[in-house]
Amino acid sequence: MKIIQSKINRSAFQGEIDGKKADLFLLRNGNGYEMSVTNFGARVVSLWSPDRKGQLADIVLGHDTLEEYVHFKGERFLGAAIGRFGNRIAKGRFQLDGVEYRLPLNDAPNSLHGGNKGFDMVVWDVEQPDAQTLIFSYHSEDGEEGYPGNLQTRMTYHLNDNNEWHIVYEATTDRTTAVNLTHHSFFNLAGEGTGAISEHVLQINADSFLPVDASLIPTGIASVEGTPMDFRIPAAIGKRLGQEDAQLLLARGYDHNWVLNRATATETEFAASVYEPVSGRTVEVWTSQPGIQFYGGNFFDGSTLGKGGKPYHFRTAFALETQHFPDSPNQPQFPSSVLHPGETYRQECVYKFGIQN
Repeated sequence: MKIIQSKINRSAFQGEIDGKKADLFLLRNGNGYEMSVTNFGARVVSLWSPDRKGQLADIVLGHDTLEEYVHFKGERFLGAAIGRFGNRIAKGRFQLDGVEYRLPLNDAPNSLHGGNKGFDMVVWDVEQPDAQTLIFSYHSEDGEEGYPGNLQTRMTYHLNDNNEWHIVYEATTDRTTAVNLTHHSFFNLAGEGTGAISEHVLQINADSFLPVDASLIPTGIASVEGTPMDFRIPAAIGKRLGQEDAQLLLARGYDHNWVLNRATATETEFAASVYEPVSGRTVEVWTSQPGIQFYGGNFFDGSTLGKGGKPYHFRTAFALETQHFPDSPNQPQFPSSVLHPGETYRQECVYKFGIQN
């Protein structure tokens, strides 16, 4: 198999933002997989993957230039690292040690994915020790986007020859704070911008999910049994989307967090898988986190223009974000997302790519 040259123009990603230099970096393995990543938001810009015939396609949504990410139209989080807190925090408020902290309401009435200038909108320091590894670091100052504590974050991307993309998140703080780091690539295993994901076959290793209210804040934990949320047996994503289900109506489809079935508290375990029948491409998701957010692209409307000017339409991509539960600082029954001084936050996510004949 011929390894392609990057189709992304590196010079289009070289610039200065807030006094820091942005650039584009390339990861390759020995099997034809190639990933382009910018240190603006530690974003995956492209990911080339072979199908069962050996044909390569770019399977993540993205843009051709840095400018389009900085001055985004439509979807903001394409391919980005998310922090300090992935997902929603109700009314942009939470308390720690009796002190209330207020966050930007960038998804009114809630705060979403770290606020107006989350980790997706900053330039990370980056090292590339070899052709398959990037090491990112970012210092988030005390009070940034309303969060307490100086948070030092280190994040490693590694694309190995087993076609596994490992993400390792680490963070320390000098004040008690809330942390929930995740990744937000949007995938279409048939190729980005090629059409609906309704025939992609999804499995989620979860007996329970988090139902939500009208603003997509969790209201508790419920069984998936007998609901459109039951992906314990693989099923096409679009199979049950037409059902008159209250949760599907509230979120315009799937935009929920599943409570993963776990044998351990900290080991990296199987969470989900997706199979695209025409190309044969597959991806498995493994994580050390308690939850996974499956989002089915319900808010794409064609206004976001991707690589080559392709419009990204309704339900033409999916995200599988490994994370702690949404709004967990306000819901003590959920696993804690609190990080104390002297502790090290460490989480792992693995996307395992493959081909099914």
